[in-house]
Amino acid sequence: MVEGSQPESRAELLKLSWDEIHGIMERAVQRGLSRRQAELVAEIGVDEKAFRKGHSYLTLVNDLVRGRVLYVAEDRRQSSLDGFWETLTADQISGIRAVAIDMWDPYIESVREHLPEADGKIVFDKFHVAQHLGDAVDKVRRKKNKTLQAAGDDRLAETRYDWLRHPASMEPKDRKEFAELRNSELKTARAWALKETAMALYEYVYERPARKHFRWWHGWAVRSRLQPMIEVARMLKRRFENIITYLRHRITNASSESINAKIQWVKYTARGFRNTQNFVHAIYFHCGGLTWPREPLNSRKRHIIITATERTPDEEDACQSQVLKDHWQRQNQVCIGGKNTVEDCIRLQSPHEIRN
Repeated sequence: MVEGSQPESRAELLKLSWDEIHGIMERAVQRGLSRRQAELVAEIGVDEKAFRKGHSYLTLVNDLVRGRVLYVAEDRRQSSLDGFWETLTADQISGIRAVAIDMWDPYIESVREHLPEADGKIVFDKFHVAQHLGDAVDKVRRKKNKTLQAAGDDRLAETRYDWLRHPASMEPKDRKEFAELRNSELKTARAWALKETAMALYEYVYERPARKHFRWWHGWAVRSRLQPMIEVARMLKRRFENIITYLRHRITNASSESINAKIQWVKYTARGFRNTQNFVHAIYFHCGGLTWPREPLNSRKRHIIITATERTPDEEDACQSQVLKDHWQRQNQVCIGGKNTVEDCIRLQSPHEIRN
């Protein structure tokens, strides 16, 4: 299957219907999952992915070290994540050292219920903390902007993303203009200073000074008379014990966000999916890091030469799924098995000719 092409062109290229393509992918995923070994995964990330509009979500569990999807389940309830633990052995569960997660309570309860010493292993994602702080700054900015515009002052107009960006990433001219804003007496400038000071927590190495820093920051925030900042400060205080665990484990869900971007690309190139199960299979197929048996060159040539009637059902299925994978990878000129694979033999042949 060619990467980046539309479903119509994939089906035409392989001379298969969409249902046949989904069937090949489903069976390939089943074989790939069955070949997974009970290997230890030290760091995992739990995230969610929207399937369609209307609060329809999938729960994803990712291997943060290898950058692959381990588990996919419908919805984002506690039961959605509970199913993941049932797929692990006792040794695998005890081998998990850290779990990066957002502040979604059903996920937290599932981890606490199934993972020994969970409170010391849960790490609330750094970027979700930054998102909460950034949203609070924007609420302050919007309220102040209305007041200023009523008086004919447009200083805060169209500056939303300036308060979320790091000054080092700005152009020199923009950086100078932003410096004038952040050094002003505006409430938004105070909210921004609170945000930046809160994120400085992640630069600490030892917990004791980090705790001292947070206590000082929390006192400043709750006395700031900026209601959005007061609310986020109180929320972070309630969650603090699983925020500071970052200093022990140093993990984030950045790898999960990268996987999410790839999943979004798969969804886009497919122009959506008619049902959830097809989407789940596509996620495993493209992002699961699954492996299929690679046969010697002579054996692979045999699959091209022999007719479909000479193959067993398993041989036919394995051949089609591998052709599907080969075509998907070839657009970026990525050979799955290196130079000495069957790609050179089949490059000038259509998948229909190979299959028949």
